[in-house]
Amino acid sequence: MEPAWAGDWGWSQAHARFWEQLGALESLPPEQFMPEFMRLSVRPDVVLPPPPAGDPPPWMAKRPAGIRAFLKDFRNYHLDRERLASFERPVLYVLGGLSNPDQYGDIADRLSTVFREYRVEVFEERHHFDPPHRIEPGRLAGMLREHWQRAEGSNNAD
Repeated sequence: MEPAWAGDWGWSQAHARFWEQLGALESLPPEQFMPEFMRLSVRPDVVLPPPPAGDPPPWMAKRPAGIRAFLKDFRNYHLDRERLASFERPVLYVLGGLSNPDQYGDIADRLSTVFREYRVEVFEERHHFDPPHRIEPGRLAGMLREHWQRAEGSNNAD
């Protein structure tokens, strides 16, 4: 469900601009980093709710540093496209229709050229911070059951 990164190959111009915008966040202090990171993760017309009242949980203070570490690793790691392409089972990509299409939509499109049996399911009213597994668990569970049955059928064909 909406991987944060899927390799450094085949990026669209919009996806490359998205990563430039992410890079610009690096210099922000933690209290500005998270709101800007969240804003970039959704479509521009999405209005995110304000943070809950009161002090954030203690683990939230570590979130900006953790995201920065992921971003650094993504910039320094080469994901082997051919190795991904060797995966022979069905792949299900769950996408939030309100997530940033320059990030998650681009990844969905690029992965469609990698996997032999690949399908995208869009949850039109969901985004990365309002995920289907939390908001629409029944619908997602049905998709996963269907996907697993398809994968088992693929496995039995060997």
